[in-house]
Amino acid sequence: MTDAPPPFTERDYAERMARAAHDAAEAGLAGLLVTPGPDMVWLCGYQPTAITERLTLLVLTPEAEPRLLVPALERPDAEAASGTSALRMTDWRDGQDPYAAAAGLLRPSARYGVSDSAWALHLLGLQETLPMTSYRALTTALPMLRAVKDEHEVARLAAAGAAADATYRELLSLRFAGRRETDVAADLARLLREHGHEQVDFTVVGSGPNGANPHHEAGDRVIEDGDMVVLDFGGLLDGYGSDTTRTVHVGEPTGEERRVHGIVEEAQQAAFEAVRPGVACQVIDRVARAVIEKAGYGEYFIHRTGHGIGVTTHEPPYMVEGEEQPLVPGMCFSIEPGIYLPGRFGVRIEDIVTCTEDGGRRLNDTDHAMALVN
Repeated sequence: MTDAPPPFTERDYAERMARAAHDAAEAGLAGLLVTPGPDMVWLCGYQPTAITERLTLLVLTPEAEPRLLVPALERPDAEAASGTSALRMTDWRDGQDPYAAAAGLLRPSARYGVSDSAWALHLLGLQETLPMTSYRALTTALPMLRAVKDEHEVARLAAAGAAADATYRELLSLRFAGRRETDVAADLARLLREHGHEQVDFTVVGSGPNGANPHHEAGDRVIEDGDMVVLDFGGLLDGYGSDTTRTVHVGEPTGEERRVHGIVEEAQQAAFEAVRPGVACQVIDRVARAVIEKAGYGEYFIHRTGHGIGVTTHEPPYMVEGEEQPLVPGMCFSIEPGIYLPGRFGVRIEDIVTCTEDGGRRLNDTDHAMALVN
């Protein structure tokens, strides 16, 4: 386990909030309204201990300093957060109308971007208090808000990737045959935590025919000799995500299993080699898909090729047909083509990749070859 990275500073958070307000104006918005969730954590470092019906709202506008409205009983925790010294805080008490308090920070007939995690309760309360305001979801209005990472964020993602890689290497020494999928999933969760993850988000273990379901939830199926097993796992380490997939085989694989795995390896490599600044995200999907289609398995590649990653494990940009956003140095995303043969087996290989000035850099380095396990 590596040492914890240095914390983000007040300046880091101030720059993020200022850039977000500027980008909102460029998108034709009066500002951003951010409720507890990943956007708030990234912008000001604050996450309430419990997200409840009490309104907490970060207001970012280009013409005023950032404002954070919090319930009075939660103010001490908010003041202790790493980035809130870069903003002005106000509070409201139980028995008061929080939407009236929020209205004092907003223009009565303006259009705002609102974080995807906002509760309907709060958005409807704001609309009732300020009926002439309108709102757009941040994923629609500012999809690239968190997409381009600075060097410190990339370093955290690399550390999370290295911890996931260490988890996979250690898992290969454990027994698969005769154990349930849930047993292997528990091993993955334990090892992720032992290698530093504070949060485990998913541990997909799809054995045999279950591997043909990309998001199979580990169950009581007993893994058998001759099974292909898809392992997809990740979570958060120091606030940033890991997400990697490798496909292993219990005992000796058949010729077809080797061939399908080789096709997915080729597709993953081709997509990685296509990464460079200015290339549209959809091109990464097209390149991976072309390899699989040429091999005759196009109908069995049933999901996009990748997704962004940062303070959440799924976020923009997406490597999918129709996404014309060009790659920019600092973007971090998965490349994870797969082939899924219903009732038989599946194969997926996934790395997190960051776009650099002249290409791409993998943040996972475990072998792509099909590992044979016991």
